[in-house]
Amino acid sequence: MEILDNDLNAEVIGFGALNVDKLYSVENIAGHDEESFIKSETDTPGGSAANTIVGLARLGCSTSFIGKIAEDDDGDLIEYNLAINGVYSNNLIYSETGATGKCLGFVDSNGERCLYIDPGVNDDIQIGEINPLNIMRCKIMHYTSFVGDSFKAQIELLDLLNDETVLSFDPGMLYVQKGFDELEPILKRTDILLINESELRLLCNNNKASLKELAVGLLDFGIETVVIKQGSKGVFAMSNSQDCFVESYPCNVVDTTAAGDSFNSGFLYSYLKGFDLEKSCKIGNWVASKAIEGFGMDKFPTLKDLEEFF
Repeated sequence: MEILDNDLNAEVIGFGALNVDKLYSVENIAGHDEESFIKSETDTPGGSAANTIVGLARLGCSTSFIGKIAEDDDGDLIEYNLAINGVYSNNLIYSETGATGKCLGFVDSNGERCLYIDPGVNDDIQIGEINPLNIMRCKIMHYTSFVGDSFKAQIELLDLLNDETVLSFDPGMLYVQKGFDELEPILKRTDILLINESELRLLCNNNKASLKELAVGLLDFGIETVVIKQGSKGVFAMSNSQDCFVESYPCNVVDTTAAGDSFNSGFLYSYLKGFDLEKSCKIGNWVASKAIEGFGMDKFPTLKDLEEFF
């Protein structure tokens, strides 16, 4: 029996950039007027929302992705990666011209990184290219950043979302630099804000307040859950009924590029399961600790791994 695209019912749909991460392992990340050398190179499909969606698929959730790729080798690699991880392709947009997005990443011996984005066709998404029938039944829509004009399509899509659909938003530094006012249309609709501490302080233009004070301000604005990622220290999260700080898990760090994205996978998986805030953060931290032990998504855990651990 043939399954029509709009019959595919994804629990979580991602909307963000689709890139091939070209990761270079270096001894140290060179600063101004400095030099370093490349030890090895790895090409892996990436993009913040895409990493989270693939992670959710590996944890057993039904997923799909709104994103644009070109008809080139990098686009083929991205499409293949989504397919082998069980991500529905019914929301992919194909461009006959241009190039698929790329992210050049330099990762040092401590797993720290710097990134350079070449957005390619990521920035050409128009609202008319998105089939609203494909998104009506999703439980979570997960937004991350674009470099350019596809930000407008994300704002326009908000009006097409089902009122019961939860909007998860990880703005990243690219969007935070736009400022609160420009992000306000998305923030007003956001149910779960996933953000790191430096991004949060820039978004709120406040380096002095405590994380709890900043989170309270966002809860008062209307966001239901604020999750503040603090890297190796752990995560602070707050809702109207609970707040918690959860330490990170010890691990052998290889590449932190997708650390925040993999945390998001674990957290959103837990949200779908109805777990409380603290357990959701614990699972998010554990998933991230496993993911950063390899490059890209190589070490991202499966549902079986998670069940064995917990």
